[in-house]
Amino acid sequence: MKAASVAAAAAVLAGGVTAHRAGHRHAHQGLFEKRGHNESEICVPGCTTIWTTITGSAGLYFPPTPTSTSVPVTTSVAPTTTSSAAAIVPTPIPNVCPTPGTYTFPATTIILTETTTVCGASTTELPSGTHTLGGVTTVVETATTVVCPYATAKTEAGVVTSVIETTTYVCPSAGTYTIAPHTTTVTESLATVAIPVVSTFEPGTYTAPAVVTTVTVTNTVVYCPFALSQAAPAPTIAAFTAAAVAPPAPAAPTTVAEVAAPSPSAAAPKKSSAAPLGVEAGNKWAMTYTPYGTVPGSGCKSPAEVMSDIKKIAAAGFTTIRVYSTDCDTLPNVGAAAEAAGVKLIIGIFIGNVGCDNASPDVAEQIAALKAWARWDLVELCVVGNEALFNGFCSVGQLKALIDHTKSELGSAGYKGPYTTTDVVSAWVGNDVSSICAVIDVVACNAHAYFNAATLPSAAGDFVASQLAIVEGVCSLPGYVMETGWPTQGNCIGVACPGEEQQKTALVSIKEKLGEKAVFFSFTDDAWKKPGECGCEQHWGSAKVFGM
Repeated sequence: MKAASVAAAAAVLAGGVTAHRAGHRHAHQGLFEKRGHNESEICVPGCTTIWTTITGSAGLYFPPTPTSTSVPVTTSVAPTTTSSAAAIVPTPIPNVCPTPGTYTFPATTIILTETTTVCGASTTELPSGTHTLGGVTTVVETATTVVCPYATAKTEAGVVTSVIETTTYVCPSAGTYTIAPHTTTVTESLATVAIPVVSTFEPGTYTAPAVVTTVTVTNTVVYCPFALSQAAPAPTIAAFTAAAVAPPAPAAPTTVAEVAAPSPSAAAPKKSSAAPLGVEAGNKWAMTYTPYGTVPGSGCKSPAEVMSDIKKIAAAGFTTIRVYSTDCDTLPNVGAAAEAAGVKLIIGIFIGNVGCDNASPDVAEQIAALKAWARWDLVELCVVGNEALFNGFCSVGQLKALIDHTKSELGSAGYKGPYTTTDVVSAWVGNDVSSICAVIDVVACNAHAYFNAATLPSAAGDFVASQLAIVEGVCSLPGYVMETGWPTQGNCIGVACPGEEQQKTALVSIKEKLGEKAVFFSFTDDAWKKPGECGCEQHWGSAKVFGM
């Protein structure tokens, strides 16, 4: 590959395409029917893809696993030569050991003087079926043309070769786009599949240490990985002054009243002076909780059952419980349990199909219940609406008006704490939400890495953190994640597969990355739900992971 082309492609990839990863999302069609694919966040008809192939050196070859036979270890003199590929970039060196014996592979050093992009591979275990893998996922806030390299596999004369190609991808509007994914079909019950990936190496000195190994089977391949031993010095760049460029004006809204910002002469909305939310970095902040029975037809939990649940959550180290509404005696029962266990509450006003209007009987009933309860000493945050924009239950103007109304009503009853609303990233970046930003104290999102086909459980924390960073930038406010989790059962979405071990890996990753500002979803499985398209709706309970 020509160096100039590679460097340019790598810069685009690093600077824009992989800055944020977002993918398939779930949709709230009812209060707790949380998961279905968000088709609005993937490429829609109308995208145009212009394909270009960069010619250059061949990529990596993935041969079929050779048939091996067990042979006792001998004490004969080790072979003096082995077959290995010449190393020109710091990808692991494959060394073929044709017969059993002890082999010594000398140390190897490679010095890169410029950023280099090559085709590598990662692997994942997949169950039988057809899976969508790979590709490059990007989030765009406006209509954008993206140019990026991507890894793919080609088969010619029975030889499978991983290559890097580049594509110009036209995103017609704001949203999430997965560029150049590919599909693979697994016929075994479980198989390890190689996924071509783009690997970028920065300038520096890379060293693969000497390796001495004993092999006991024929045709064994030993890989010697490189590590960066010394980074290249950062280049000195002369200071320059860039001319300020005004951002493009947002598209005119179809209904002015829905997105009109306060006039300059209007008084700035009063913000809460409450203490910051969350806990110390690396700790667990909150868990979602619904006081419903865990089997169909079991109704609401008793006060004693609620008390037992909340004490378990508190004993696991959580400091806060998130509830969604006021039904099922949530306020008196969960409130009493929270007080006894020494934890706080994130209260909520749920908005559903009945509408977003202040006069909605459902909304009015919830506000009245909160005012009558009035245990503000237990409340850490009030969330008005849960994915109300994404589900089309509210327009921006309606949601802003409802938040104002709620603040007035609860404020008159003595609540002085912070307010927010929570939604998926596409709802925050796909609307002019400046009027909502003006009336909330913190910004919040729901982010589930499982619905991003390119995210392994081990990368869940990075994915959720990237989602939060996007919405924090929208309102320039501190941000919190109101829902995040991983299912234990269901269908694979790309490399994101459910399972108990996968859930544990994902939740540990999220906790380490931003557990101090995340609400984990959820306490127990919900057998009363329908499985949904993902087959996962009932299986998000995480009590076992946290020792409950």
